[in-house]
Amino acid sequence: MIHNKYTICIIPARLNSTRLPNKMLLPILNKPLIQWTWEAACKVKIFDKIIIATDSNEIAQTVKLFGGNFILTSPECKSGTDRLVEIATKNLFTADIWVDWQGDEPFITESIIYTLLQSCHTDKENIWTLKKRIYKTEELYSPNTAKIVCDIYNNALYFSRSPIPYYRDQEINPLIQIYYKHVGIYAYTTEALKKIALLQESQLEQAEKLEQLRFLQHGFKIKTHEINQDVKGIDIPEDITLAENLIKIQKELTL
Repeated sequence: MIHNKYTICIIPARLNSTRLPNKMLLPILNKPLIQWTWEAACKVKIFDKIIIATDSNEIAQTVKLFGGNFILTSPECKSGTDRLVEIATKNLFTADIWVDWQGDEPFITESIIYTLLQSCHTDKENIWTLKKRIYKTEELYSPNTAKIVCDIYNNALYFSRSPIPYYRDQEINPLIQIYYKHVGIYAYTTEALKKIALLQESQLEQAEKLEQLRFLQHGFKIKTHEINQDVKGIDIPEDITLAENLIKIQKELTL
């Protein structure tokens, strides 16, 4: 619970991934990826409940083996948010705040969650997410990295796979100009999820393949907070090796 709000963490996990098939079950130092993410979420004390949401019986059986909690959701869900929407609208669980923690993000920490939810008790907005400044040119130009621009109140204005904003009269250099990437973790109120349930995919969402553009195009405000630490997701085969190295380093630091 945070700010007297009952907080549930839903970890969406699907088996089919175009860039890295079956990645939720791929072993990272002898544990499946989804178990690493589950264990990271279990370290966050403010969560009142943690549930893995999947449409895969194979993932469900794996979760059962390591003692996690799961719920089977519809295979028609196209995104993690859709799984949260299904759970909330069917009243399978109730909560004040719903955290959408993707199953391929094992390196999110408790401090990141506190940053995400720091203003959930005072904001008029009912969707929250995170951003981090970009310093590397290759990350800026990578279509795998969603970029974000915000207004002066840190509400998101737009997300894109292209570098935004465009500096018309300057050579692009992220060490000089300020660019932010979107860190793909969200929090929603129940009201937001029930409104999202009524929305159709938007033209911008279809163009960029970014579901958050559906929310913006339908008039939602998305409050964004900034973090300084990198959050490494598992998207491509090379990320498995990077994750294993990072885990080994973290273990050495705690010895």
